[in-house]
Amino acid sequence: MPPLTPAGAVWPSLRVDSWSDTRDTVHMWSQVVGKLKMAGTPLVNHWWNVSFAISARGLATGAIPVHGGILDAEFDFVDHELVLRTSGGRRATVALRPRSVADFYAELNSVLDSLDIVVDIEASPNEVDPAIPFAEDTTHHSYDADAVHRFWLQLVQIDRVFQLWRAGFAGKSSPVHFFWGSFDLACTRFSGRPAPVHPGGAPNCADWVMEEGYSRECASAGFWPGGAEGMFYAYAYPTPDGYSARPAGPEGAYWDSALGEFVLPYETVRNAEDPDSTLLHFLDTTYAAAADLAQWDRRLLEVDPHRLDRRLRLDNTTEL
Repeated sequence: MPPLTPAGAVWPSLRVDSWSDTRDTVHMWSQVVGKLKMAGTPLVNHWWNVSFAISARGLATGAIPVHGGILDAEFDFVDHELVLRTSGGRRATVALRPRSVADFYAELNSVLDSLDIVVDIEASPNEVDPAIPFAEDTTHHSYDADAVHRFWLQLVQIDRVFQLWRAGFAGKSSPVHFFWGSFDLACTRFSGRPAPVHPGGAPNCADWVMEEGYSRECASAGFWPGGAEGMFYAYAYPTPDGYSARPAGPEGAYWDSALGEFVLPYETVRNAEDPDSTLLHFLDTTYAAAADLAQWDRRLLEVDPHRLDRRLRLDNTTEL
């Protein structure tokens, strides 16, 4: 079978310990912008309305309804600026450079004022401890532009594979999206059944937030910039009996009892002969473990993601 990884696809190396201060600063900046989206959009199941999408320049909010029009914001990790645009044709930027969260927050508020946009947000972060209010956070102030660019290029490759994995599921599935609360890229599949009430417990995050996020039975996978070069993870909620003892897919993947998740180091995928196939193996295997143990109706929920390509090849053959 030919490799799935396209020629020219580059999975960059990035040691987490080389940019952790920058990562934490950008995480807080993303929470500031994420709160704009949270305040401006109606709640969509599992908080899908608040997440970002991977774009051709960085991370993008998509449309945020404001004052009868639309605002969008994009972290441009090529030119290193936050770009804000309105449906009225106005545009403004905030420079991404070494600066504190407090300074970033103050300038963003000034820019929003210049665009005549007023959005009332909860001005402190979630899912972190301590949760320093944005206006007071001078602790996080690092910005390594090359590292952020490399991180975005990691997300570009991962997003591409996650999109293919998502296409193999005909049931309810989340978008492939970036959550600024936990600072990870994720995609989640759902069985269609309700789940028990989630116990909550995320730092500086109300329990009802987690209850909404996990209101339906699911199998989820994602990528988080932790470990050596980042790590892929997979988990199920609720966790079916026997899940942790199931195979995790490719060599190098394993069950992390402390996290309660399967994990696969990013560097294992990056160094593989076929990174795409290696990552898909992890996603498929961990999902199958959850679906089989919880008795999902896999014949109803799954679909061939390549069915259009095969249909077109068949049609072309028929024409000949």
